[in-house]
Amino acid sequence: MTPSDSPTLTVAQNLAEQLSTTVTARTVYGEPVERNGTTVIPVARVCYGFGGGGGGRLPEAAGSGGGGGVVVTPVGYIEMKEGTTRFRPIRSSTASIIAVSGVVAWALLRSLPKLWR
Repeated sequence: MTPSDSPTLTVAQNLAEQLSTTVTARTVYGEPVERNGTTVIPVARVCYGFGGGGGGRLPEAAGSGGGGGVVVTPVGYIEMKEGTTRFRPIRSSTASIIAVSGVVAWALLRSLPKLWR
């Protein structure tokens, strides 16, 4: 068995081929939508990952495996209107919740000594 015939390499090659067919501009930039003279193009952050591995003594007890995944997160949109183009980010509410929670926690901790008196 040559290294190019190994199950591990075959799994990794198959994963890479499958993911490479999905890595296109359409994955990051969605289809434009036009309404009332305004065109909107959705924008996303796309993260891909894959891996594979194998072990054992070839060819009797060879084993291999692999996996892959993708995460697509919307980050904003491009707005085209009246000859101008503007990127509009989608703000995550998580950061706002953390900031507000921090202020509330600070205020409560600061008022504790007054409550104990």
